[in-house]
Amino acid sequence: MCRFVVLTRQLRPRGGTVQTDIDPRSLIGRKAFDRNGAKIGTVDEVYLDDATGEPEWAAVRTGLFSRDAFVPLEPSKMVGDSLHIPYDRKLIKDAPDFGVGRHLSPEQELQLYHHYRLDISSPASDSASPAGDTDFGRIAGADD
Repeated sequence: MCRFVVLTRQLRPRGGTVQTDIDPRSLIGRKAFDRNGAKIGTVDEVYLDDATGEPEWAAVRTGLFSRDAFVPLEPSKMVGDSLHIPYDRKLIKDAPDFGVGRHLSPEQELQLYHHYRLDISSPASDSASPAGDTDFGRIAGADD
């Protein structure tokens, strides 16, 4: 069973959009590679932006008894049957560990943006997310 988690649109790369040609369902189980072509692991889960429904983060299982590492899907690209992430393996494996299967809080998402040195816009400038919003999304496909 594929699990898809939806994020609240708290922080977004300034001036950028998530690569919309990535189908989140097709990512589950795909191999992931760093910018040097080193295998990182297998995509375990995909996190969607709550406001747009676009894929924003992927959790990559880095080994049999290891943890999942969150990676940004923008500017990652699908090459053939695999996900290529434009960061070094060490940076990816050192990403903050929040566990999987639950929603990322705005603070956790901010930590990921900082870890990958992604440019972010402030939540106050994001009209799609009202101040004080504490709903961090829902499992996609779950009945409302």
